[in-house]
Amino acid sequence: MDIIRPELKTHRKRRQIAWIGGGMVLVAALVLVVMNIEAALPTASRSSTWVDTVERGSFTREVRGPGSLVPKVIRWIPADSGGRVERIIAKPGVSVASDTVLVELSNPELGEQLEEARWAAEAAQADRDALAAELDRSVLEAQASLATLSSDAQSAQLQAEAEKELSEKGIVSAIQYRQSQLRVAQLQTRLRLEHERIERLGASNRARLAAEDARVEQARRLIRRREEQVDGLRITAGMSGVLQEIAVEPGQQVGLGGNVARVAQPDELIAELRIGETQAREIQLGQPVRVDTRNGIVRGRVMRIDPAVQSGTVQVDVELTGELPAGARPDLSVDGTIELERLADVLHVGRPTAGQPDGRTSLYRLVDDRVAERVVVELGRASVGRIEIRAGLAEGDRVILSDMSQWSEHDRIALK
Repeated sequence: MDIIRPELKTHRKRRQIAWIGGGMVLVAALVLVVMNIEAALPTASRSSTWVDTVERGSFTREVRGPGSLVPKVIRWIPADSGGRVERIIAKPGVSVASDTVLVELSNPELGEQLEEARWAAEAAQADRDALAAELDRSVLEAQASLATLSSDAQSAQLQAEAEKELSEKGIVSAIQYRQSQLRVAQLQTRLRLEHERIERLGASNRARLAAEDARVEQARRLIRRREEQVDGLRITAGMSGVLQEIAVEPGQQVGLGGNVARVAQPDELIAELRIGETQAREIQLGQPVRVDTRNGIVRGRVMRIDPAVQSGTVQVDVELTGELPAGARPDLSVDGTIELERLADVLHVGRPTAGQPDGRTSLYRLVDDRVAERVVVELGRASVGRIEIRAGLAEGDRVILSDMSQWSEHDRIALK
């Protein structure tokens, strides 16, 4: 006999409901998994990423560096004489002429040396005058002796001529006539030697006077030198321009040749740029430059490249060919952009934060507006803000250029 058990029917319905419910939950879970596959990717904020589009065409390679405007003509004024700073007359910023007195020094020793030089010059002149008088007297004595000797020679000649006639007549002996001839020859020899002595005496006297004149001139030059040193206690600008700096203070002791002031001509300015040593390799003379003075852009060209590297930078001097804006003055901070070359028909994109020129790097390329995938990119030549793409990207690709190092372990990321 069959026993009716209604609870079995109830259990069977419950199992059916449970299976149906479980299936619906499973289907819903699968749908959610499919719908949220992208949500499982690491997420980056769209607003914090810098996205740029790869372009094909020409772009200009440039390097940039900070710098300042400096006068083209600068002169440091040295001290022509050592001394103590008594008074500073001019202050930095004023316009000066070549004869404008900037600083006054004092040095009592120079005054004493000047007086001693004058006394020495007077003594040298007196010695020269005394020597000249002595030499004139010696010349007069020699000339008197020559005159006497010449008279004796003429008398002896007359006597010899007279005795010749008497000797022929037998009135004067031949021996006496011969003695007269010998005396004439002796006096003529002495007369010739006296002429030579007077000539040599004149040459000797001229040489001695020349030596004394040189000593007198040396003494006079010493006076002029001492006078210049005394005048040098009043330090002048030496050129027209603007006084930029006074390098001394009142009461300070300044040595000979020490820098006292700096004067510049502000009408002619150049820009001194500091370019990183790795970027300065391709800079050449004559390349065009744009100098940003914060009040306008001034055109220029490279006029000098410092061969030495200082603190990781190379100094590049730029001659300004354009008109300077109002307010441009020495020591004004500027930024300079040097044009290296113009590239035509190349792929290029904004310069990423990671990656070096002529190297390889990884960038995230946008698949769509919500997902980006990592690709390996070969980079080429670079500029200040853009870089050449040699491989890995195509024209129109959109890539993330900002720093993505925190997602470096993921090949795909989501953007929100």
